[in-house]
Amino acid sequence: MTLNPAIQPILDMMAPLASVDWKTVPTAAMRAMLDTPMALGPPIAMARVTDLGIDLPGRNLAARLYVPEGAARGLTLFFHGGGWVIGTLETHDATCRALARASGAAVLSIGYRLAPEHRYPAAVDDCHDATVWAAANGSVLNVDVSRLAVAGDSAGGNLAAAVAIRLRDAGGPALAHQLLIYPVTDARFDTESYTSNGSGNYFLSTAGMERFWSAYLGDRPASDAPLAAILHTPDLSGLPPATVITAEYDPLRDEGQAYAARLAAAGVAVDAPMAPGMIHGFFGMFEMVPAAQDWINHGGGNLASAFAA
Repeated sequence: MTLNPAIQPILDMMAPLASVDWKTVPTAAMRAMLDTPMALGPPIAMARVTDLGIDLPGRNLAARLYVPEGAARGLTLFFHGGGWVIGTLETHDATCRALARASGAAVLSIGYRLAPEHRYPAAVDDCHDATVWAAANGSVLNVDVSRLAVAGDSAGGNLAAAVAIRLRDAGGPALAHQLLIYPVTDARFDTESYTSNGSGNYFLSTAGMERFWSAYLGDRPASDAPLAAILHTPDLSGLPPATVITAEYDPLRDEGQAYAARLAAAGVAVDAPMAPGMIHGFFGMFEMVPAAQDWINHGGGNLASAFAA
């Protein structure tokens, strides 16, 4: 396949990022460069958008609830991408609105703690605990939480998968679905998709991912971070049905597909399409890349089916 033609103007705009030394750039500078919402037009209308704080032991997490018009039952916990280092509720506001519209159900976006200030497993703890909190506080949120799902893109996809594993091991609450959008699943950088797509010419680079992993784990080896390098989880049976969407020109493509294959081998129902012509981050580019909306609809449709079951 060839690169989707709508992607090239975006890559041209982001070309200066290819010269950044991702191994040495200060975290604050990285956030200043990348924590910019990609939304162009007016936000997608929702019946209700509410900013709130989730009180958890020792910390309070910012969160944002999106309730679409005519919302059906179900709540999706959404964890934003950004290598566990960057990303905010604002950077993924348009994505969450689009996903709420496509699924017809509420979405709760979680502002988990970021690395390197808060290393692994802080982000997993926050996302897991926020999910447990949401399951117990449907009346506070004023949404139907009889069906729960988790979703996220990139590092957020990693966190969604990690939460699903932890909830399974802890005995719940049960999840109806997990939507993993080009998820990080391994700390290796030698796959074919890294070799072909990791130069930085397609936005996400090998050097950037090396920096993100270093910030997230610090001196901890990946082998000692089982809910980070989730591809190596010994047992993936008993997990909720999954949608794993990967992108053709993404360094993370192969590890996302490998995780989907391991889920399927463990008996988990998996829908694992690869988006042709797409790059890492394309979910947030739907206003500029019309075909991206089709994939949001695909993931949202799977969530809707899971909630209706």
